[in-house]
Amino acid sequence: MKIILIIVGVILMITIIVWAYYGGFKKVNCHIEKQGGEILVYRQMTGDYAQSAKLMDEIYHSLLDKYEIETFKGFGIYYDNPKEVEKSKLRSEIGCVIEKKDSSKLTQIQNDFKVKTFPEKKYIIAEFPNKGKLSILFGLMKVYPAIEKFVKENHNKQEGFVMEIYDVPNKKIEYRKEIIE
Repeated sequence: MKIILIIVGVILMITIIVWAYYGGFKKVNCHIEKQGGEILVYRQMTGDYAQSAKLMDEIYHSLLDKYEIETFKGFGIYYDNPKEVEKSKLRSEIGCVIEKKDSSKLTQIQNDFKVKTFPEKKYIIAEFPNKGKLSILFGLMKVYPAIEKFVKENHNKQEGFVMEIYDVPNKKIEYRKEIIE
């Protein structure tokens, strides 16, 4: 019995440490801020959002190997609520944020990818630490409910896309929720 309690205690302690490290105890604050203007290189995807990381990696490596462009931010723009839309029909745009200094190569890039400038306007903003793949999962569990609550409290509509920006140098995930009034 004593050994079982020790094992349970160790597992519980490891779980708490992992939860804390990946941001599980972080309070999520939402606010409205004007953002945008980034150059996005992407592909459209239809299907399970869980496949977006694979596509993002493919685009990153293609930009690096073929065009000698190293990016430091990946993104996903998610148009459908997975609670309401069948996985096989979920729509998204997945890709990388290009630095302004690399914009001279956009004509070449457009042969392989879609390119656009993300609209500059006011969005609901939230941030979460990015310390690995578990941060993305914990972010889903903590950030989306916080955004939904913020939307309800501020009388906005739930419709609209959510953009997730995976900022590698700053070790954070930024969430932008489109505001539809």
